[in-house]
Amino acid sequence: MHILSIRPDTRGGNTVARFDAELAPGIRAYDLKLVQARGGLRVFGPSIAGGSAVTFAPQVADALARLAMGEVARNDRTAD
Repeated sequence: MHILSIRPDTRGGNTVARFDAELAPGIRAYDLKLVQARGGLRVFGPSIAGGSAVTFAPQVADALARLAMGEVARNDRTAD
């Protein structure tokens, strides 16, 4: 599993970034949202017609959140 691209969200609010990820070879998810929630970081998939287009088991969501935060931190350091 790895991050394909990440777009930090600087508009304020709870959304930290939006990102695209390859979950397994040949399986990609686009426009995932990394959110800072009360219980920590959460990852949400895009919506289609008001419903979830994709959901993740907690351990997968946690792994994606860690990967995405690592990319956000890495991008912040390269801006210096």
